[in-house]
Amino acid sequence: MRFSLLEKFAAAVLAALWLVWGSHTIGEALLHVDDSLVNAALAAVTAERSEATGTTGESADEGGALAMLASVDAERGKKVFNKCKACHTPGRGAAHRIGPNLWDVVGRVKGGAEGFKFSASLSGLGGEWSYEALNAFLTKPKDFAPGNKMTFPGLKKAGDRAAVIVYLRSLSDSPSPLP
Repeated sequence: MRFSLLEKFAAAVLAALWLVWGSHTIGEALLHVDDSLVNAALAAVTAERSEATGTTGESADEGGALAMLASVDAERGKKVFNKCKACHTPGRGAAHRIGPNLWDVVGRVKGGAEGFKFSASLSGLGGEWSYEALNAFLTKPKDFAPGNKMTFPGLKKAGDRAAVIVYLRSLSDSPSPLP
């Protein structure tokens, strides 16, 4: 029996797919890593670093964003916030998306947006969203609260963080005073 070129090609593709799927399945069976253990290990390392350096993780302002708060414009922050709009809404009473609505977030309890289910890592932080906490979170969310669901890598530029923080501050009937 002779096979056509198309049948040989299809058989080769199926064999390659089976090989990839099989090796992935076997690898997962041999080296399965539980995500909750990874998150717990990251939290422990972060806590150890904080204890060793005497910091809480909220006070680091490596880029000087907090010093810029008084000099940046909320309109610039609104433009930078466009990166956030896929997951967050800024309007009063607006529905949550993948992330919580950010109306009146400055001063709000961390993990405290009514009607939104936060990850345990964020809801367990305690305290309020201060300017320092927002800066640390926006710098690198995964470092601030290891295990949180936010996939955004953070804002590297201090000016962008400061502008977004000032914009978030403006999303309130009575904005918190700047530090």
